[in-house]
Amino acid sequence: MPSSHTKQVISTDQAPAPRKGLYSQAIIAGNLVFCSGQTPVDPKTPGQLSDGGIREHTQQCIANLEAVLHAAGSDLSKVVKVNVYITDMNDFAAMNEAYQGHWGSGLPTRT
Repeated sequence: MPSSHTKQVISTDQAPAPRKGLYSQAIIAGNLVFCSGQTPVDPKTPGQLSDGGIREHTQQCIANLEAVLHAAGSDLSKVVKVNVYITDMNDFAAMNEAYQGHWGSGLPTRT
């Protein structure tokens, strides 16, 4: 198989470890990085949500994603698609406010 079809598993202790170890934090395939979803778990307190509300949880999710991207040799400026899962739409404005400061003018597409 040509090297352009290989994949590399990315793992960092700067983001939460996969729960039950059944997935990777990220995979590099060719020149693309595919990141697993992140939760607001602080890697310094494994298994525990970070303190605070939706703003702080959004910040922690993005910090975790950023750590995985850095381990893969990338960064937030290269992200093209983000999925956001929110359980209470009353939190949307606060989540959106915490989210917006991380992307600059090159906002990724988002679901």
